[in-house]
Amino acid sequence: MKLNGTMQVNEKGHLEIGGCDTVELARTFGTPLYVLDEALFRQNCRDYYTHFTVRYGAEAVYAGKALLNLAVCRIVEEEGLGLDVVSGGELYTALKANFPAEKIFFHGNNKSSAELAMALETGVGRIVVDNMFELELLNRMAGEVGKKAAVILRLTPGIEAHTHEYIKTGQIDSKFGLVIENGQAMAGVRRALEMDGIELKGVHCHIGSQIFELDSYSQAAKIMMSFVYLVYRETGCLLGELDMGGGLGVYYAEGDKPRPIQEYADVLMKAVMEKASEYGIPVPKVIVEPGRSICGPAGTTLYTVGAIKNIPGIRKYVAVDGGMGDNPRPALYQARYEACLANKAGRQPEEVVSVAGKCCESGDMLIWDISLPAAEPGDILAVSCTGAYNYTMSMNYNRLPRPAMVLVGNGRAELINRRETYEDLIRTDLLPERLLNGSR
Repeated sequence: MKLNGTMQVNEKGHLEIGGCDTVELARTFGTPLYVLDEALFRQNCRDYYTHFTVRYGAEAVYAGKALLNLAVCRIVEEEGLGLDVVSGGELYTALKANFPAEKIFFHGNNKSSAELAMALETGVGRIVVDNMFELELLNRMAGEVGKKAAVILRLTPGIEAHTHEYIKTGQIDSKFGLVIENGQAMAGVRRALEMDGIELKGVHCHIGSQIFELDSYSQAAKIMMSFVYLVYRETGCLLGELDMGGGLGVYYAEGDKPRPIQEYADVLMKAVMEKASEYGIPVPKVIVEPGRSICGPAGTTLYTVGAIKNIPGIRKYVAVDGGMGDNPRPALYQARYEACLANKAGRQPEEVVSVAGKCCESGDMLIWDISLPAAEPGDILAVSCTGAYNYTMSMNYNRLPRPAMVLVGNGRAELINRRETYEDLIRTDLLPERLLNGSR
C-alpha cells in the first residue's frame, strides 16, 4: 500500500496515521472505523487556495458530497474555501456548523420547493440552476418573498471525459445541465435575463470525476469561454463567473497517475485567459469545486479480519467486518483500492487474497487479488484513500450500523461521527396499533 500524508510504519511495525497507532485506534473505537488525516486534508485545501485563489484570484469551493459532517465544514471554512452542497440535508449540516451562507453554492438537478425556499431564506451565495423547470420555479419563489436569487446556470459542454460511465457528467446525453450544442443553454440564458427574480451571475459545467487527463479541462474551459463570448455578443450581457466544477483524479491503486493541483490550476487558467484575450473580454472569476482530491487521500478505513476461506487452486477469501455498507464504490464502479494489514505493516507480502465484505451479496467484494502478509482472524486491515464517497454513500443494508469516524493529528484522535447503534437502526420504525396489539 502506498503511504501518503502522515502515514508511517512505527517501531511496533504498525501503521500510524496522524501520530496515532491504527491498531490502538481499532481497539479504542472499534471497527469498521473511518480515519481522517487532518494534516493531509488541510494541506489539500491549502494547495487549492494557494494555486487557485492566491495565484489567480479564483475561488475553490469544496464539494461536500464527497465527505461532509460538522467537523469537515469547520475545517473547510478555516482553510478559506467555499462549500458546494447538493441537498437540503447538506445545506442544513453546513448551517449547523455555522458555515457562512454567502460562501455556499447550492447544486442539484431536482431541488425541491422546500430546498429552494431554504436556500432563499438562508441567503446562500449562489444557486446553481440545472434546468428550465427549476429556473421558472426559483424565479416565482424569489418573487413571492421579494428577493432576487443569485444564479449560475449549469451547462453541458459535450466533453467526454475518460472515466467510469457512471461518473461522466459533461457529455450531451446527461441528466445534468442545459446543452450548449442544441441551443438549450442560450435559451436558458435569455430566459434568465428576462426574469425579475433572477440575477444571472455566470455559467457552470462539470465534466466528470476521477479525471487524470488535464486536456479535458482545457477543452471544456475553451468551450465554456466561447459560450460566454457568444452570450455577450448576442445579448450584451458579460457573465462575470465561470464555474468549472471539479473531478480531479486521485491515487487509489497502481496505475493511477494523479496530476498536481498546481498543474491543474495552470492548465485550466491558461485556457480561460487565452480565450478571454482572443475574444477581447475580461477574464471571468473562475470557480472550481474539488471534493475527492481533498478528502479522498486523507481517509483510511480500518476493518477487523474474521473468517478466512481457502479454495485450493482457486482463491483465498479474507472476510472483514465491513464492506459495501461502508464502501459501496467497488460494487458500483468496480473501484480499486490498496490495503495493508495495519498490525503487520512492517512485514513483506506472502500471499495473494481477495478481501470480502460481510453483506449478504456476492458482489460485496472490497478488493480482488491483493498481496498481503499471511492474514489471520483478528488482524486489522487498513484500506487507503477512502475519504471520498465512502462515509457519504454508506448505508444500512442488512441493518448494519454505519461506522464511526475519527479525526487524527499530532498524536490525538477525536471522534467526529459516533458509531450507529442498533437502537439507531429502529429509531424511525413505527408499529401500527393493530400490529402492536397482535390483531389483524
